[in-house]
Amino acid sequence: MRSTTTLSFTGLATLLAALSMLGPFSIDTYLPAFASIQSSLHASSIEVQQTLTAYMLSFAVMTLWHGALSDSFGRRNVVLVALIVFAIGSFGCASAHTVHYLWVFRVMQGVAAGAGMVIGRAIVRDLYEGARAEKLLSLVTMIFSIAPAIAPIVGGWVVTHSDWRTIFLLLFFYTLVLLVACYRYLPESLPAEKRQAFNVQFLWESYRDVFKSPRFYFKAGTIGCNFAGIFLFISSAPAFITQHLKLDAQSFGWQFIPMVGGIFLGSLAANRFAGRMTIAKQVAIGFSFLMSAAIVNVVFHYFSAPMLPWSVVPLFFYAFGMSIVFPGATLMVLELFSHIRGIVASCQSASVTLLSALVAGTLAPALDHSVLALALGQLGFATLALVLWYSGRWYAKRVERPLPDYDNSI
Repeated sequence: MRSTTTLSFTGLATLLAALSMLGPFSIDTYLPAFASIQSSLHASSIEVQQTLTAYMLSFAVMTLWHGALSDSFGRRNVVLVALIVFAIGSFGCASAHTVHYLWVFRVMQGVAAGAGMVIGRAIVRDLYEGARAEKLLSLVTMIFSIAPAIAPIVGGWVVTHSDWRTIFLLLFFYTLVLLVACYRYLPESLPAEKRQAFNVQFLWESYRDVFKSPRFYFKAGTIGCNFAGIFLFISSAPAFITQHLKLDAQSFGWQFIPMVGGIFLGSLAANRFAGRMTIAKQVAIGFSFLMSAAIVNVVFHYFSAPMLPWSVVPLFFYAFGMSIVFPGATLMVLELFSHIRGIVASCQSASVTLLSALVAGTLAPALDHSVLALALGQLGFATLALVLWYSGRWYAKRVERPLPDYDNSI
């Protein structure tokens, strides 16, 4: 199947961003509905929390395969199939009459939701390279950042004026629109002659090469730990907003709008930096913002009780710095194994998502009793990301040759 219309640079960015939005829409929109779901399905708070964990774990496992499938069967075909599966899962969630059925259909959503994000990064690198690829990736992130801002607001509005099932029906119809748009406009960036054979031996060797690479862990770990620092607050949003800030279900925008504003502006800065400075310098600037924000967050909540706007200002600057780091670090991961970019994109996304699932399922419930505890967790992740990044630079200098074009400052 071939798309019928050629997209512009901005049009492609918009479509890829819309695909990537499935993830945050699947998480952030239904967070304000936790209490409503618990009451409607006669479930415990832990059982409702596990709907998020089930989604994240299935998301993480399947992201290991989206890229491999797209390397063999084409980027476009895998995206279209994933959208069909996600639509079925969304409709199933809206129809669930017990929390156990909700778990099943959340798993189905998780299996499909990551395809657009993973394959989108491979498409970017298939079509562009260097500063042009970095600009496109940062533009995708800028547009994508709208989702986490509006999702919890929409979710809170729906819960107040309708039923929690409406949230999943909205996801269903959004997916149908995406399916039509991708069928008509999404290009196939991997021609048949460049596809890899889908066989066990090749996949085993490819995944082995990726997971044996120290540089993969350094760079993918940097991205994953940075994101875990912000996701700790995202997954703790119900407690952060309602218990600590004493706000209602329609007030999630107080947390998410600053974070998304930081992501948007950080991505805009990264877009401007592309081609004007080395990736290493760009990442250093990003870390200066996110580390400072994490430290200020800890200091403020050590001396003060949570309050607006000071409890959310550090989240803005953390997200700003994280988004400056992201594009360059991601392109460097994809360049590690240029002949299997889909698999590399899958491995990188899976590492981020698996860590996020662990944060949502274990760390967030353990720390959300205190904003200071959440801030300390965020600082820990940011520090670990910083250590991984500079350890990777040291490793490249002492052990391996640097990557051409992308990491020329190491």
